[in-house]
Amino acid sequence: MVSVDEDNRIAFMTCIEVALMKQGNTSYNLVLAKLNARYGCGIHECVDHQEYLKTVMKEVYEGNYNDVLDAISLETDKLENMDEFKANFFKFMMS
Repeated sequence: MVSVDEDNRIAFMTCIEVALMKQGNTSYNLVLAKLNARYGCGIHECVDHQEYLKTVMKEVYEGNYNDVLDAISLETDKLENMDEFKANFFKFMMS
């Protein structure tokens, strides 16, 4: 059985995936390809390895990186009871 924490983590990473999809298929697919090629993972596995996602997103989105983080923030605002997790994620991603 999946714990509530695990459900929240899955929901959070799904929101990230949706936000990236909204940025365009080409960039989204490039993020997936780079994550898989370099780290052997997808977006959902990055919940425990945020540094992978950060590195790849900075490469793919370059000057639009902060705009993408804003889009992720808007998407994750739909989630409740995850304020601490969201705050830690964005603190890391902005560092």
